[in-house]
Amino acid sequence: MAVNFKGRSLLTLLDLTRDDVRHLLDVSHLLKAERTAFQVNQRFRGKTLAMLFEKRSPRTRCAFETAFGEEGGHPVFLSSSDIQLGKKESIEDTARVLGRMFDAIMFRGFSQDTVDTLEEYSGVPVYNGLTDMCHPTQGLADLMTMEENFGGLSGLNFVFTGDGRGNMANSLMIGCATMGVNCTILSPESLYPDKELVETVMQIASDSCSELEITSDIQKAVKGADVIYTDVWVSMGEEEKAKERVSLLKPFQVNSEMMEMTDNSDTIFMHCLPAVKGNEVTMDVIESSSSVVWDEAENRKHTIKALMVASLL
Repeated sequence: MAVNFKGRSLLTLLDLTRDDVRHLLDVSHLLKAERTAFQVNQRFRGKTLAMLFEKRSPRTRCAFETAFGEEGGHPVFLSSSDIQLGKKESIEDTARVLGRMFDAIMFRGFSQDTVDTLEEYSGVPVYNGLTDMCHPTQGLADLMTMEENFGGLSGLNFVFTGDGRGNMANSLMIGCATMGVNCTILSPESLYPDKELVETVMQIASDSCSELEITSDIQKAVKGADVIYTDVWVSMGEEEKAKERVSLLKPFQVNSEMMEMTDNSDTIFMHCLPAVKGNEVTMDVIESSSSVVWDEAENRKHTIKALMVASLL
């Protein structure tokens, strides 16, 4: 099915149909092949991108900045000290101004409401580089990495272990369900994902003939897993909860024992980074041949470039 993505934003993976994701992944693979072959294009020549950061991240900044710059565009980095965003100036007014000066806006910060408001008032495509609710560009990179390793997505068994309420668990549930991947969220009950979101994702999974399971049973969750995925136990802005989280999540650490419990020698390990080695994952796992975290990090760039190519050209 032909997909016309021009002018569209990406605020959450719920914005995307299966055909949308398929289109973005196909473009991602094409652009990665171009980059590997040193093919130089200038698709964004004369275009500008505003990059708004409340939360720092080397991967997100470098992925957006290099992806846009390699195509001849001009990315402008704006930290929280450069923008007002609801302080001296309303988010609505900031959006209107940036929409007059830039072809697109990327936002990485705390509130989903902020990125939603930027999209509503700017009049240009807006890309969610991370909020407390979701991380859709990382989700696309993860799907691309899985596809590279297994040759396809439908029918794979994916396990996320750790904080089931976090933005990565949310995005991965949605992305897996959309593309027919069986997804298990392995988490203590106190950190289970939002019930309303789970109900929404259950319907998406039903439509794609995949399954979504939420459980605290480690052995049951990981047996037969193709992918074991985790994220940091303490997100930015939640540092005061570090001791409590480490104690609560220690049983859900990805270690060699958990990898062996899959009974699948082809299981891969994934992590969106940065990783606290010794907390959510042991050094021997993240540095093993099963780990694809560096491919995953690189693929942030290719999927982000694909998103911008699809929406701006």
